[in-house]
Amino acid sequence: MSKLPTVEDVALAAGVSRQTVSNVINSPAIVRESTRERVEQAIADLGYRPHMAARRLRTQRSSTIGIHLDPYAGGISGVVLDRFVHALTERAGERGMRIQLYAARTPTEEIAKMGELSDGGEIDAVVITGTFHGDPRTRWLAERGIPFVAFGRPWGDDDVEAPAHLWVDVDGAAGTRAATEHLLSLAGPRLAFLGWPSGSGTGDDRERGWVEAMAAADASGPRYVCEESVGQARALVGGILAAGPDIDGIVCVSDSLAIGAHLAATEAGRGDFPVVGFDNTPPAEALGISSVEQLPEQVAAGVLELLMGPSGSVIAPRRAEAGAAHVLVTPRLVVR
Repeated sequence: MSKLPTVEDVALAAGVSRQTVSNVINSPAIVRESTRERVEQAIADLGYRPHMAARRLRTQRSSTIGIHLDPYAGGISGVVLDRFVHALTERAGERGMRIQLYAARTPTEEIAKMGELSDGGEIDAVVITGTFHGDPRTRWLAERGIPFVAFGRPWGDDDVEAPAHLWVDVDGAAGTRAATEHLLSLAGPRLAFLGWPSGSGTGDDRERGWVEAMAAADASGPRYVCEESVGQARALVGGILAAGPDIDGIVCVSDSLAIGAHLAATEAGRGDFPVVGFDNTPPAEALGISSVEQLPEQVAAGVLELLMGPSGSVIAPRRAEAGAAHVLVTPRLVVR
């Protein structure tokens, strides 16, 4: 294997000193244009790449934000996080920052990976996703003094007035409230909610929007529970439509459950049975199912605003102060 080119090789090829090469890489404005062009040509010809670890030692910054890459598990709704990571990468690049993806199967593994990247000076900050009650990652990051923002609220008693950390989230209750109000005006007052088992912060938040909208309309309807599975939702709703109470429509906690409900209604000869999902995924669009759009691009913008503000670098860890510690993105209902 051939030896990788060094800064000394570049200096020799360009006929300049090692310090001049370093200046071209780190402070090009102070180098005369003709000299800078000669050094840059030598760098290109040799295929030289600055040693990032050494550069980090000089600047004490990596200009990099770490984010966990969820393992592929199939399904439908994962597209939202994919869009978020894409948007975060794009917007971070516009601010002169890079995104470092890392994989981990459990919170414990993720903490170990964050520690490795932070100790090695490879990241300046972290974005975590999928927060939950008692999340050990947020406590670990806070104790280590690593700047971070969560896509997902802390799930404390009062995340707005007494936030545990900086966070950005989608207002799930606002989304299902809009979906419920839409179906109330379109179909009738007997609307069911198809949600996940209790205990999921995100699921409970979305259910709250249905409860509030139904109460405001003096309407009532049953709540059904299903795991995140198209097949299980299909079987459940099929049984409900065949023998259960007469309902006018279903508000679903996710597109996966909405697709299952839609397929069950179609099989029962009720293809026009109103169903609304959440996430506005391509499969829901293809089937013509109305759904709540999370707007992950706005989430990404909110994350970077909390991490960096108007500056060009990550803000040092700061206290999560009421009124300035979160961004709550209002989703939009896409009617089909």
